[in-house]
Amino acid sequence: MRQYRTEAIRNIGIIAHSGAGKTSLIEAMLYNGGAIERMGAVDAGNTVADYASDEIDRKTSLSCSVCISEWGDNKLNLIDTPGAEDFYGDLHSVLRVVDAVIVVVDATTGVEGGTEKVWEVANKYELPRLIFINKMDKENASFENALASISDILETRAVPVQIPIGKEDQFTGVVDVIQDGAFLEPSGTSRVAKTEVPDDLAGAAEESREALVEVAAESDDELIEKFFEGELSEEEIQAGLQTGILENQFVPVLCGSALKNIGVQQLMDMIVSWCPSPVQTGAVQDAEDESKTREPSVDAALSAVVFKTIADPFSGQLSLFRVYSGTLAGDSQARNTSSGQVERIGKPTFMNGKNAISTDKISAGDIGALTKLTNTRTGDTLSDVDAPIKLVGIEFPNTVISFAISPAREGDDEKLITGLTRISEEDPSFRIERNDVTKQLLVSGLGELHITVNRERIADKFGVETKVVTPKVPYRETVRRPVKGVQERHKKQSGGKGQFGDVTINLAPLERGVGFEFIDNIKGGVIPQNYIPAVEKGIRQRMDRGVLAGYPLVDIQIDLYDGKYHQVDSSDMAFQIAGSMAFATAVQQADPCLLEPIMKVSISVPDQYMGNIIGDLNGRRGQVLGVDQMGKRQVIQAMVPQSEMLRYSIDLKSMTSARGNFTMEFERYDIVPDDVAQKVIAASKTEEEEA
Repeated sequence: MRQYRTEAIRNIGIIAHSGAGKTSLIEAMLYNGGAIERMGAVDAGNTVADYASDEIDRKTSLSCSVCISEWGDNKLNLIDTPGAEDFYGDLHSVLRVVDAVIVVVDATTGVEGGTEKVWEVANKYELPRLIFINKMDKENASFENALASISDILETRAVPVQIPIGKEDQFTGVVDVIQDGAFLEPSGTSRVAKTEVPDDLAGAAEESREALVEVAAESDDELIEKFFEGELSEEEIQAGLQTGILENQFVPVLCGSALKNIGVQQLMDMIVSWCPSPVQTGAVQDAEDESKTREPSVDAALSAVVFKTIADPFSGQLSLFRVYSGTLAGDSQARNTSSGQVERIGKPTFMNGKNAISTDKISAGDIGALTKLTNTRTGDTLSDVDAPIKLVGIEFPNTVISFAISPAREGDDEKLITGLTRISEEDPSFRIERNDVTKQLLVSGLGELHITVNRERIADKFGVETKVVTPKVPYRETVRRPVKGVQERHKKQSGGKGQFGDVTINLAPLERGVGFEFIDNIKGGVIPQNYIPAVEKGIRQRMDRGVLAGYPLVDIQIDLYDGKYHQVDSSDMAFQIAGSMAFATAVQQADPCLLEPIMKVSISVPDQYMGNIIGDLNGRRGQVLGVDQMGKRQVIQAMVPQSEMLRYSIDLKSMTSARGNFTMEFERYDIVPDDVAQKVIAASKTEEEEA
């Protein structure tokens, strides 16, 4: 594949609700550009973008995939993204490195829950976008209804630049308002010739063109003056439209059928005409020093961001990256300014789905891949060794569901950890941790499907079958009132040297979150100083096992103020045991209670679901703090016990038809109500007996 000038490259993310036809649209664009000889189909499992076995089996995109279509004198880097929210880690990765997006909307359904969500992510990155209403040839397809849902639900200024010719099975082409012509279904890969606008659509086309010219004029003060004084030239209209798109003043809406390749060539033309090249997006800045910049030029020093890592236990690691400045050449070196390591660069490639296309370099603005980078992960910056720069990384969404995971076969623990680590490097939105309280190995992700798919990948790539259960809640225990003068003596005599330790303590509750405080108030040497650390050690060890349900004890102050010792029989161990005994006795007398983690939750839902969501939160022992209006959505802030939120991502999808989303983070520990605490304590005792 030949090298392209930076200004001739377009980096485009394809985003949509699952099933809207992203992958099929890319397939049509690859076919039009001559990258493939015939169009594959998702149902047949032979598309370029969905090449992984799990994607073929599930007939949906689960990971991002880079595809290349050459269109005229331009190169289109088209990146397919998953439509399911469970895999939005890849969506964020892609939108971090593209310059514009195509939002695909199903003409039979209009805007769906997933459309809203990917739109919000595109808003976060402030990306210019085009909307392609797909499946115009299907039963119940309606351009008008889909367009209305775009304006209403996405709350954007949607401006149609095409009009469909016919509908459903009579859909045969599109009228391009800008070019003032009709384009029918192509024959092969040849360019569709422009024909006359059908008479019955001439009036609508003229009306749409007038509206479009007005939109173009509004993008610039000089153009609006010319517009009121007279007509704008075609060049001025094009310039105004591009400015409006780049600044997100409006969103052009196109239509067609990806499967029949109708309207796709016109979409490709508009990508070239209206979507920004890397040159137009301008220089990039250092994440920590804004004065340090890189221009999108091959003459500048190298800077690149790795946006996807693909782990393979046999062929090693594949890293997808975008070059922002300079040139990444094979057989060279680059500094990873995120890790501080210098990487040896092997042979770079362009990727078209799973197919690697050899090249000796990747230039500014382009996207490529490298294998076997040893110290580079997703989100890292590669830069010139002698001119380092660290670009902004990738901000991944917070996880929303967790499971405790273990190997299905004994002896596979190490293999499981290896597999989990490699998958989490490939997908940073999939996180692993070992909970010190529950002693469980936890995996967290963006949804139940996310966890399931990654478990399947671990089994497939690393040969480890796994099992998962709902994680235990990391409860704590504490006390509610002070206790004074608790004495315990450890005395043992069984021949030879005995054991003797005697301590007297006061116990008091501390403010939530303080942890533990040990006060040495021993006077007159009633306990020698060398034994006092042993008393504290015994107490700390006993804190790991609470008196109610075996959870760690926290937020307690111990005042050691009296005791006795024996010159011969006292020892560190004796005082450790005495301290532990005194502590346990004092806790029993101090009104012990359970603490539970309370989560700060932010839930965004369309207006019509707010009442149901608040009612549901009340049923989960939640405390609603407030509700904010954000357009046509309500954002509910609440505090909810973690035990009530373990499967909330699943429940929220069900309650809102997948149109709701939420974030959750730990806020504090709070006392568990007595009725709930009794159930937790009983469950803990049952588990202990069964063990």
